[in-house]
Amino acid sequence: MRNARKQDLTPAVKAALARRGAALSALTVAWNVFEGVVAVAAGTASGSVALIAFGADSFVETASALVVGWRFAGEMRGRPPEKIERAERIAARAAGALLLLLALYVLVESVRRLFGFGAEPRSSIAGMAVTAAALLVMPALGWAKLRTSRTASSRALRADAYESIACAWLSLATLAGLVLNAALGWWWADPAAALILVPLIAKEGIEGLRDEDEQDED
Repeated sequence: MRNARKQDLTPAVKAALARRGAALSALTVAWNVFEGVVAVAAGTASGSVALIAFGADSFVETASALVVGWRFAGEMRGRPPEKIERAERIAARAAGALLLLLALYVLVESVRRLFGFGAEPRSSIAGMAVTAAALLVMPALGWAKLRTSRTASSRALRADAYESIACAWLSLATLAGLVLNAALGWWWADPAAALILVPLIAKEGIEGLRDEDEQDED
């Protein structure tokens, strides 16, 4: 049904959708690079494993958005669909594997911190600011990409949209840990928040690999 709807679209509408998809991907890349740099720098300075995990996830999402943007740019230039599809599959598998490795790192580091190994995390104004901003930016980008993906029948853009929405949940958990640490001195809230991120990050990784497997079966 989705393919039928896409075939019914006029060339002008398809071109407009490709431009919109490319623009949304570019916005996602720009924000995620900024978000990732600030979060990792703030996390390193404050010793926050939750912030470092949040920033690292942003860089993985940046790679995903770059591939999606490349896919729409290729469509605008008339690149063969099979090449675009192959690049999407490779990117999905790589992103999924990286996210699973990230989840494992966060799990080990969070448990280590909770058992008293390593310095207690300090409060981070920059970390709270960037995670709070992400709570506004990422849902808006996610829903815009979802609407475009439905019309364009793009599985890649749809997956990228859900990554943006998942990022909002990651930012909420991270922000909660940072606020509790800053306001109440609950140092353990930071590694606890990082532990909450583990299943969310792992779910993203598994879905990336699963999407790859489903595409191979199609």
